[in-house]
Amino acid sequence: MSRESYGEPPGEGHVNELGGTIFGPAVQARDVHGGIHLHQASVLLPTPSQLPAVSILVNRDEALAQLDATRARRGGSGVPGVVVLSGPAGIGKTAAALHWAHRRRADFPDGQLYADLRGHAMDDPAEPTEILGQFIRAFGVAPDRIPGEPAERAALYQSLVTGRSLVVVLDDAISAAQVSPLLPASANSVALVTSRWRLAGLLARGARSIQLERLSPEAALELLELSLGHDRIEEDLDAARVLVELCARLPIALSVAAARLATRPHRPLTEMVEALTHERHRLSALSTEDDMTIRAALTLSYQGLPPSAARLYRLLGIYPGTTFSTWGAAAAAGLPRSEIRPLLDILTDANLLDDLPGDSYRYHDLTRLHAREMAEREEPETVRAETIRRALDWFLHTATAASRAVAPYRDLPRPAVLHEPAEPIAFSAAADALTWLEHEFRNLRTAARTALDRRLYRTTWQLVDAIWPLFLHRGHYAERLDVDRMGLEAARAGADSTAEAKMLNRTGLALRALGRLDEAAEDFRQAAELWRRLGDLQRLAGAQRRSGLLDMDRGRLDLAITRFTEAIAGYRTAGEPRRAARTMSDLGDALIRSDRTAEAVAHLTQARRLLGGEADPYNQARVLILLGRARRTDSAVAVDLAAQGLRAMREIGSETGEALALQVLGELAADAGRRDDARRHYEDARRILSRMGTGTGHLDEALTRLEGPG
Repeated sequence: MSRESYGEPPGEGHVNELGGTIFGPAVQARDVHGGIHLHQASVLLPTPSQLPAVSILVNRDEALAQLDATRARRGGSGVPGVVVLSGPAGIGKTAAALHWAHRRRADFPDGQLYADLRGHAMDDPAEPTEILGQFIRAFGVAPDRIPGEPAERAALYQSLVTGRSLVVVLDDAISAAQVSPLLPASANSVALVTSRWRLAGLLARGARSIQLERLSPEAALELLELSLGHDRIEEDLDAARVLVELCARLPIALSVAAARLATRPHRPLTEMVEALTHERHRLSALSTEDDMTIRAALTLSYQGLPPSAARLYRLLGIYPGTTFSTWGAAAAAGLPRSEIRPLLDILTDANLLDDLPGDSYRYHDLTRLHAREMAEREEPETVRAETIRRALDWFLHTATAASRAVAPYRDLPRPAVLHEPAEPIAFSAAADALTWLEHEFRNLRTAARTALDRRLYRTTWQLVDAIWPLFLHRGHYAERLDVDRMGLEAARAGADSTAEAKMLNRTGLALRALGRLDEAAEDFRQAAELWRRLGDLQRLAGAQRRSGLLDMDRGRLDLAITRFTEAIAGYRTAGEPRRAARTMSDLGDALIRSDRTAEAVAHLTQARRLLGGEADPYNQARVLILLGRARRTDSAVAVDLAAQGLRAMREIGSETGEALALQVLGELAADAGRRDDARRHYEDARRILSRMGTGTGHLDEALTRLEGPG
């Protein structure tokens, strides 16, 4: 988070600073006489409910009993309430964890959190910082209020879960280091960690270990019976017993085999036994026992697919993302969505795909490895390369459309695509476009990395550029810097000076959001040098504005005012009235903070006029609110301006802007002696900021002043 400085500038007296992330009220003082009393209403946070649906579970009574025992002994020393469920791939670790969490959810009234840590997926394992952001957002904290620094993000997470009763399921962990920041410190909570590893680092700190073994022969038969029916198993019991042994009594292999048998109700089990026996022999020289079993079951199921479904299975195995929609699958395969849907249904029915809420699908990590193996075996390199390029082109085309829907004033270059989507997504509203960017963010990041690895440099930096509105409105501070640096690497590798300067602006803004102001200044300096070399006057004006923002962050208001003034002149010379008006709002803000309100009114009034014809509702609302604050001596006019700004911010869904408007309305009501109105506005603003996870100390101070003598 950026650091805010209060009081006198450096070198002119004492400096009173608040650093890091503030969650709740804060008091800063040099001398205190008498007592300090803080009063803050409790804030109701949403109750997260993230558990995926459960699958069939058999023969896990002992493991469930051990989990019950852990629940009973929570609150002990070490790492209380942490259980590691370990075992080989396909043994049913996730099913056991989710079954218990669902069964005991009433014991955790404050919520249930779930994260796939992707410890053994083909993509990189999930970073703890990424999952922390996901968990914090589940409590209703606005993304743009979530700190980017890992330590600050972990601290905010712990402050949210402290004293609460939660169950946290951390699925497919790769190491103790990946898991540790995600464990709730609350003694009332339980964390379930699934992993193929024992995770000795957690056990050494007091976590409990539950090792899952293969199903018993009876339990394996029960699983088949639940899938196929009692009569079918009894008709060919001997073949069923052979089948469960051929599947090594592993739930994943049994589920795949059962799915194939379920779609062929008239075929005898002996036919499946013969086919699986043959497939196991073919793979025996290539695999370990467990891997051989699962691969054999997957291959057999794959061989039973219709050719069109088998082709889609292969192609989606090389799709650059963890999940995919019907839109993305259709684009990658070069097929209409009307043909894709029934093929995805076939793969889902065969237990080769998991269908997720919101038109999304995903492979189990082992299934995706198998699908990719089939693609590499049966598809020529030209087809595989075209499939990946089609998917990347779909991501870039759609992200660009989303970016234009959210920020229509941006001058985005034509997307560098070879394959225009036959059925592009049309975003009817900015909110829909932002939702798509949020939902696809992990896949967009993977797509950018894939494009960079394949030396598609223009695709890479254009993807990064298109994602920018998500960062502006939803935060993702830690992830943002990594993505922006991918764009910078691609621009430099492609020797594109214009793209390099744009990406340096991006990385500088990401560093500023993280409070790393010196590093941000260096990236802005390098960008300015490139813009100067390219002779781009508009971008040089932008460099001045960004430097002014850093000066504001450092409390150097006079220098910020000078830079904003120079930037406005540069924008005017370059013929950029909207950017000039936006910078006039920044200048007005700095002038208000410097108690030069008459000058602020003049600049903000001009900004309002210039923004009147622009498609920029946020800055139009912001200038109204700032004008209300600047004209506080004319109460009726000021209230009307701030109220207009409040309505506009609510219409576009900006909680930050809404809180700013409410604070200004509270100030105006207090000036007029309307204490009840002031209190109501301040408390409404405080509730919003508390929900967003940002500091409310200034509002608490304002409320305290209202309680003083009239």
